Amino acid sequence: MNFKFYLILLISFFIFSCDRVSNKKIEIAPSNKYKNQGFALIYNDDLKNLKKLDHRSLNIYHKFLKKKSLVKITNPLNGKAIIAEVKSNKVKFSDFYNSVVTSRIVETLELDKNEPYIEIILISNNTSFVAKKSKTFDEERSVAEKAPVDGIQINDLNETIKKKENKKNKVFSYSIKVADFYYEETAKLMSNRIKDETSLNNINIIKLSLTNYRVLIGPFNDIKSLKEAFEKMNSFNFENLEILKNV
Repeated sequence: MNFKFYLILLISFFIFSCDRVSNKKIEIAPSNKYKNQGFALIYNDDLKNLKKLDHRSLNIYHKFLKKKSLVKITNPLNGKAIIAEVKSNKVKFSDFYNSVVTSRIVETLELDKNEPYIEIILISNNTSFVAKKSKTFDEERSVAEKAPVDGIQINDLNETIKKKENKKNKVFSYSIKVADFYYEETAKLMSNRIKDETSLNNINIIKLSLTNYRVLIGPFNDIKSLKEAFEKMNSFNFENLEILKNV
């Protein structure tokens, strides 16, 4: 009796897993708050079919976050962040971009205009955000000010570090995060379905823990192939595909 019971339970679980993966709306474990990493579309007046967006504002367009929602936007490459407001979620733009941002946001976060990679986190009422403040070393500055001008060269260490980081981060390498699954078998079923329904083959399953298996597509070394692969995934109707920078 026990053997039959466990056999029926196992078969039921397998069928349920298949159904979940075969549905157009794939169910995954919900996260506590919206977060997405990906590329932003930088607004300019030449973009067609987009409502006007004030270049100097801290407003963004988003696909589904509610109007007037507050979001924290971060440049993962330098850690700079700001608070922005969703002006509308009814503006149509390519699903490849996680938002439309203004030139002010680009300048404030020091985004690379050719590679405007950002992280967006929805701020709830109980979420606090404290901007990082740069430290000033008064004692060292005092010594530098008193030192004779001739014969001394003061190097900006922060500038040197930034240059090294920028040089390191110039390598274009990204992967598409499809979803995280509780079971490895479900992740494999999802991987096989992607292979069957698209021409994508560079699919990897990363074991994050005993109950967390991540399906990734990539890596991609140019934005064109990344965008093509991302658009092929539109047929799966995922609500929150992410683009992760490989480090």
